[in-house]
Amino acid sequence: MSFLNELWRFLKHRKKFWLAPVIIVLLLIGLLVVFSSGSAIAPFIYSLF
Repeated sequence: MSFLNELWRFLKHRKKFWLAPVIIVLLLIGLLVVFSSGSAIAPFIYSLF
């Protein structure tokens, strides 16, 4: 949890709020790949990349 707090303080201090959507999208794509790796939709997701 301290990592997220430190990341938020960095974004706030440096006025880099444009990085927040980029980080969120990357996390969502990573979670999608991880959670769908054992399912039937995995071949369709891997074909996107």
